[in-house]
Amino acid sequence: YRALRDRIAGFRARVGRAPAIFIAKMGQDGHDRGAKVIATAFADMGYAVHFGALFATAAEVAAHVKDMEVDAVGVSSLAAGHKTLVPELIGLLRDANLGDVPVVVGGVIPEADYEFLFEAGVSEIFGPGTNVLEAANKVLDRIEKRTTNT
Repeated sequence: YRALRDRIAGFRARVGRAPAIFIAKMGQDGHDRGAKVIATAFADMGYAVHFGALFATAAEVAAHVKDMEVDAVGVSSLAAGHKTLVPELIGLLRDANLGDVPVVVGGVIPEADYEFLFEAGVSEIFGPGTNVLEAANKVLDRIEKRTTNT
């Protein structure tokens, strides 16, 4: 935990702000408890967390990402909309010149869908039982890679 907090402090010193993530719940998926737990944990670790509205469209999420200038997007999916909504979101981010913003997906995602999502542009997938500290480190890895390349 301390090592991650130190990494985030280093990011803050280099960039002038905390790494920012937007947590999205898209489509008809109203199960938000897991997303709220992740959002709270990431905030406790030092991330700036923005939590979107339930039942958002991919276009609404893309607009928020553009307006908020976040470093990553976390999509929580428990209602099987991931194969439609996540690729749509990634396409909209690319159209807005935000294709380098890492999109990570968490929730109940069948392993059979992982390859499809990775090919669509998803950076990381976190299923049930994922260690939150490990997930936060992997997201920070993606953010640091992006900010180093820009």
